[in-house]
Amino acid sequence: MNNTKYVFVTGGVTSSLGKGIIAASLAKLLQQRGFSVTIQKLDPYINIDPGTLNPYEHGECYVTDDGAETDLDLGHYERFLNIPTSQANNVTTGRIYQSVIQKERRGEFLGKTVQVIPHITDEIKHRIQILGKTGEFDIVITEIGGTVGDIESLPYVESVRQLLWELGEENAIVVHLTLVPYLAAAGELKTKPTQHSVKTLMESGVSPDVLVCRTEHQLDEKLKKKLALFCNVKKEDVIQSIDAETIYDVPNLMLQEGLDEVVLKKLHLSSENKPHLNAWNDFLKKHKNPVSEVEIGLIGKYVELHDSYKSITEALIHAGASNETKVKVRWIHSEELTPKNVSKKLSGLNGVLVAPGFGDRGIEGKIKAVQYARENNIPFFGICLGMQMAVIEYARNILKLSNANSTEMNENTSHPVIGLMEEQKNITDKGGTMRLGAWNCQIQKDSKVFEAYQNELISERHRHRYEFNDQYLQQIQDAGMKATGVNPKTGLVEIIEIPSHPWFVGVQYHPEYKSTVLNPHPLFIQFVKASLDHSKN
Repeated sequence: MNNTKYVFVTGGVTSSLGKGIIAASLAKLLQQRGFSVTIQKLDPYINIDPGTLNPYEHGECYVTDDGAETDLDLGHYERFLNIPTSQANNVTTGRIYQSVIQKERRGEFLGKTVQVIPHITDEIKHRIQILGKTGEFDIVITEIGGTVGDIESLPYVESVRQLLWELGEENAIVVHLTLVPYLAAAGELKTKPTQHSVKTLMESGVSPDVLVCRTEHQLDEKLKKKLALFCNVKKEDVIQSIDAETIYDVPNLMLQEGLDEVVLKKLHLSSENKPHLNAWNDFLKKHKNPVSEVEIGLIGKYVELHDSYKSITEALIHAGASNETKVKVRWIHSEELTPKNVSKKLSGLNGVLVAPGFGDRGIEGKIKAVQYARENNIPFFGICLGMQMAVIEYARNILKLSNANSTEMNENTSHPVIGLMEEQKNITDKGGTMRLGAWNCQIQKDSKVFEAYQNELISERHRHRYEFNDQYLQQIQDAGMKATGVNPKTGLVEIIEIPSHPWFVGVQYHPEYKSTVLNPHPLFIQFVKASLDHSKN
């Protein structure tokens, strides 16, 4: 018999309240109590996955070990829980409808009229329970994307209603995250938006078991009592979520509020273990009390929306704490970098990170940033496209191949030092067809990356179509840039370094996806350390 319990996290009043952080914080506390927990995200948009979405639309696309292109909230789940997610942890409306339509085309519905209820809701319920039926998890937390009342979210809320009835109240509960705004003119907190949000949820047949209230000011007992009365919950089930200095404070705040105890009580679970966040709080202490500071330039194409590089900035926070160093990020738009202003724009930086991206916009600015870091002995870290830009820059300025480029930017370049991967050449569909997920890499022992990993064989996550062109490998290595990491099966160059430079590393993969609070990524740790050394020179 499967005894998995389910917690559904919904949101009301407004978007961006932080359902993902609340879900991850609750999961962290339950994990610390000894339960096996995972979190999944149900996204109401009709895209199959965020892989084809512009980063300006949706922030970064996060990639799992098994090659799923997912919502960035899965990054928070992994960073908090320190366990990997998978294809099953992110489901979109597009994927739901695609699956149902494919079944209809195969004749699986035996000629019946296909409808939202029961066919779409049955598919949603099936996807919700996939993780629970593996037997791996005691508790599955499911975050419903969007805001209660949105037309896109209705099938998900209806599926939750059905599951609550099917599973029973001791096996499934709803945590509703809402907003209690402060009106400065009136000088008071207002409960009416939360009341309306709960009313909307209840109109769909779902009553919240726990209210988590985002607020700028403390909720007093009188206000909690009022919320409990009008929202049909007990006063102890009204949880305050006050604005925090950092997202990493939220588990401690939820522990103080007793969110985990309330949830366990409602799920008829007990635990002798009290959540001990010792390692977590060690990280927080270092993060909040740095002894040094470095400034790192993040050179990107989507810097107006910082969420486009969410995993990178979080990895820098983890690595900064590990080095007891505050990492100050200077956001630099690569389109704005020119030969005339590059030295001014990058002046004073202790490290340069050239970020991932696609397309030819802003490429020349990225190449100029690489050149500046290389020529001025500033620690350099190139990720995915950033690594490819480093190869192009080296080919142009050291090998004197002035037209060197990637065929992504110029199909007719006379020196394609970066080219389309062989297996990508006949692919026409853009969604989910890149080289995705975890791949192995063999590392040379006498390299900066080996110093970081202390391992000759590593596994890292990828998301790309273009690769280092092996035809130029000998020329580039003879000139001083070394390929210090390759895929052991295909020979694909995964890592480049310049040994004569204090710290110059480019990687084809995305190390930021695997950095967590308790396991900061070794390359980011070494990059921040090198930047710190540079700041002292």
